[in-house]
Amino acid sequence: MKTNFEYMTHLEYQNRSLKGQVESFKSGEKYIKMSQTFQSLLGVERREKKALKSDLAKANATIITNRNYWFDVFLDVEKEHKKELDEKDRKIEALEKALLKAQQGQDKAEAMVKEKNLKIYDVETQLEEQIGINAKLTAQLNQNHENSSFSSSTKPYRKKIKNSREKTGRKPGGQLGHEGHGRTRQEPTNKILLPPPEEYLDSTRYIKTGRVITRQITNIEVNLVTDEYQVEVFKDIVTGKEVHAPFPKGVVNEANYGGSVKAFAFLLTNHCHISIDKAREFMSELTDGKLNLSKGMISGLSKIFSQRTEEERKKAFDELLVSPVMNIDFTGAKVNGCKANVLVTATPERVMFFAREKKGHEGIKGTPVEDYLGTLIHDHDKTFYNYGRYHQECLAHILRYLLASMENEPHLTWNIKMRALLQEMIHYLNELAVEEFISLDKAEEFEGMYMEVLEEARREYEYEPPSDYYKDGFNLYKRLEKYKDTHLLFLYDERVEPTNNLAERHLRTIKRKLNQVMTWRSFDGLVYFCEMLGVIATWRAEERNIYDSVAEVLS
Repeated sequence: MKTNFEYMTHLEYQNRSLKGQVESFKSGEKYIKMSQTFQSLLGVERREKKALKSDLAKANATIITNRNYWFDVFLDVEKEHKKELDEKDRKIEALEKALLKAQQGQDKAEAMVKEKNLKIYDVETQLEEQIGINAKLTAQLNQNHENSSFSSSTKPYRKKIKNSREKTGRKPGGQLGHEGHGRTRQEPTNKILLPPPEEYLDSTRYIKTGRVITRQITNIEVNLVTDEYQVEVFKDIVTGKEVHAPFPKGVVNEANYGGSVKAFAFLLTNHCHISIDKAREFMSELTDGKLNLSKGMISGLSKIFSQRTEEERKKAFDELLVSPVMNIDFTGAKVNGCKANVLVTATPERVMFFAREKKGHEGIKGTPVEDYLGTLIHDHDKTFYNYGRYHQECLAHILRYLLASMENEPHLTWNIKMRALLQEMIHYLNELAVEEFISLDKAEEFEGMYMEVLEEARREYEYEPPSDYYKDGFNLYKRLEKYKDTHLLFLYDERVEPTNNLAERHLRTIKRKLNQVMTWRSFDGLVYFCEMLGVIATWRAEERNIYDSVAEVLS
């Protein structure tokens, strides 16, 4: 660091220097020197500037010369480039023409391809539609009693029903080592002892064994038995009126027919489905032409039988109403060529038929179904779901519908598995002992398998949607899914059968009668016939003698 003395000395020296410079400016010497120096430097600058201008002029001349040379070269290059561009333009124009021609050809080809594609699409659409129509028609033609709800009677030329039993190679009939099942021996009416040949009477050669061999011939004799009642006539001498002892009940005409004759004619025409004319002819021939019943009398037997069995039908009605399980079904009939319907309500012990003009709720009125509170077994008639408490659908129909799906949708597997599963359930139930039931664990196992098959059906229909012409298989899958509980109720309730065969067996009587009469002349005739069927079916369930019971009613 400088001391104060040194700092003051330095300032004095600067002050002296500055004063000298000021004095030189005041005297003009400094200006003269600066002017001389400036003039000298200005001359140097002018000479350098002149030299630079000369060099610049030369450079400009050189640049102009070079530029002229460059323009000449550029013009030459431009001419050559123009020639090349013209050549390329000609090539481009030719290529453009060729491209335009190619594009026109391509457009024409694309138009032709588009037109062909449209034709192919139309053909494929028509082909697909025809395939669907053929599948639909094939499904309709293949419908029979095995894969639909059609009755076997509607297919007169149906294929032969296969016998599932394995052939053993043995001849038909009784087999060696098996107990024989001969004809039933009857209580002999006449005993006829055949005399032995005379040669067997030679005691020196033949002796009696004490054994007797018997063989029977059984015949039927129809005898006309006529009881004639005679009464003496008295005359009242007071009034002049003639009086006599009363005849037995039912003996009102000069000639009357007993219950046996009426029962015979009644069962021939109603139970055996023989026409009135054939029944009259048959009974006349049995009696050597002595018994000739009138058509009116035979026709009126149905009404008489209906009137006299009213109490039995009321009893059957009440018992059906309180039964825990009841089978029901509708079938068609005809009255004067118009459609009519018959409803059957049945249990193993009681059966009733109801003639109705319409199905649905109108057909249910006045039947045990209307106020029923138990379990109904029926087909997929949605009207029935409005009655009863629980429901079981007939699996026999489902098995037939699954068979139709297998035939018309061979690419699917769910229908095969579901049919096999339902058959396994039914067979498992049938193989149980009389008082044995399906366990809860086994029922839940069957239900789980049922749901797995439905899930497989869902996946298969999602992968390949059903055809517009055949949706029966898909609709069946949705039905099995929606009404699962009504298809599997028999697994959890031992009183419920898996099929509605009981009702359908009874309805076959209506169908057989319809094939014979074709149509009833009056609705009352159909009503009387239905009431008769219910009474006889109930008697048969009770193991009563049908002929004797009918004869007693008509006596």
